[in-house]
Amino acid sequence: MLMTAATPSAPSMPPRTEGTLLLLVRHGETPTTGLVLPGRAPGLHLSDRGREQAERVSERLAGLRVDGLYSSPLERTCETAEPAAARTGLEVNEDAGLIECDFGEWTGAALPDLAALPQWQSVQHTPSTFRFPNGESFTQMQARMVRTLEVLRTAHPGGVVVCFSHADPIKAAVAHALGTHLDLFQRIVISPGSVSVVSYVEGQAPAVLMVNSTLEPLNGLRAS
Repeated sequence: MLMTAATPSAPSMPPRTEGTLLLLVRHGETPTTGLVLPGRAPGLHLSDRGREQAERVSERLAGLRVDGLYSSPLERTCETAEPAAARTGLEVNEDAGLIECDFGEWTGAALPDLAALPQWQSVQHTPSTFRFPNGESFTQMQARMVRTLEVLRTAHPGGVVVCFSHADPIKAAVAHALGTHLDLFQRIVISPGSVSVVSYVEGQAPAVLMVNSTLEPLNGLRAS
């Protein structure tokens, strides 16, 4: 009798795990963008260009199923989130964990004046050692932001969450996800109206899929 060797069966592949996507959106431009350090001072709204950037963010979400919208409580971030809320039909949830760094006594100061201070070199080159006078340290800001994103991604397992925040908190969160030391986070650029994307899969290190994106559609982040 002719015996034939059995074909070994291929090893079964583990089921594909859908990660949770966090889209980190910097608010649109304001009349003071690039001129002063506004911090948490109330009453700062988007400029006309900022409102256009907010609309562009919402347009880029077309075709992407969004499970949650969260925003820093400051006016400029809430206004940036409004077009996305109108497009998705979702309510914007204000989350204080996404708020701007507390710049303390530097709040509202002109950037050229701050750049002339000797402490500005610490802000740029050794931010892990710096605390704003009567304000928050960069280390505290990063810990707050990372903790907040962990809560949000846990609340929406396998979902897509859009978080409207500010440049420094987003830079710090991206640096943490990349495994980059906080002293190097100033090398990351986060422009007004930009989107950065971090994917979280349980049991794995976070994966940074996109940084400072202002143009391409976002529906390719998740298979339909």
